[in-house]
Amino acid sequence: MKKNILITVMALFMVVALAACGNNKAATSGNNTSANNASETVQPSAEPTVAPTTEPTELTFKHALGETIVQKNPQKVVVFDFGSLDTLDKLGVEIAALPKGSIPSYLSKYSDAKYEDIGDLFEPDFEKINSLSPDLIIISARQQEIYEELSKIAPTLYVAVDNANYMQSFSGNVKTLGEIFGKETEVDAELATINADIQKLHDTASATGKKALIVLANEGKISAYGTGSRFGVIHDVFGFTPADAKIEVSNHGQSVSYEYVLEKNPDYLFVIDRGAVVKSENGQASPAKEAVENDLVKKTNAFKEGKIVYLDPNYWYLSGGGLVSVSEMIKEAQSIVAE
Repeated sequence: MKKNILITVMALFMVVALAACGNNKAATSGNNTSANNASETVQPSAEPTVAPTTEPTELTFKHALGETIVQKNPQKVVVFDFGSLDTLDKLGVEIAALPKGSIPSYLSKYSDAKYEDIGDLFEPDFEKINSLSPDLIIISARQQEIYEELSKIAPTLYVAVDNANYMQSFSGNVKTLGEIFGKETEVDAELATINADIQKLHDTASATGKKALIVLANEGKISAYGTGSRFGVIHDVFGFTPADAKIEVSNHGQSVSYEYVLEKNPDYLFVIDRGAVVKSENGQASPAKEAVENDLVKKTNAFKEGKIVYLDPNYWYLSGGGLVSVSEMIKEAQSIVAE
């Protein structure tokens, strides 16, 4: 009897044990399934499709004469402004045409026949320009009177330098060209170098406390230029103290005499010799040194100290406002205080 009871109890125990094992397997199987499902849920989905960004094909620029819409990277470019030409040359941008009558010597490569001649700076060959079907025409102050007529041929961009805000307008013009031709990085690097050089020059020039006078010499006559003028960058940006703070601002300068130069007695005398790059009525260039260094000027501090500098008119008179010309202008002004 006892034996039968024991067998029965053992049988019941085995049934319970088997049932528990079955439940554990089911739970385990269920847990694995949940884990697998969770794993499937958190699997990273495919990256979302992003529409490719495209640069604008047209750029709009506002300037002193209006608003110009320019195609990005124009192929046929006509350039009247030599400062812009030297910037484009520095950036490796090719042009199609320019006025060849008075090309600065440092840009003489553009005299080559591969570049079309479109006439004079003031009287261009409109028929020739029209026949070229240009994508862009770049002008400055010398062509502002014919802006409307040129604009009828092709988008015309005005990039004259504002003498009252020289560095701001110069930098703006250069950045505009960089944006048009996709040369922004190169422009930023060039401007950074120029600004650093200007800061060094300004610190040196202003620390001397010496007075400077700027004159344009033309066939024996001279005109003085002061702050805010065509050549006023020497005072306004480079840091030279003006010998006369009241010179009237005029594109042609204030007509003065050599007695005036002696009266102001500058420590530094900057001379832009127009005659060195523009032929006189007899068809000859007329360098100004002999006329400038007369008996009156020889009495000035500038002459006595050897501080008369004949600035290169290719940079200062024919061009200016370009990456190359501004860099050279800095070097010439630096030379007078470096000794």
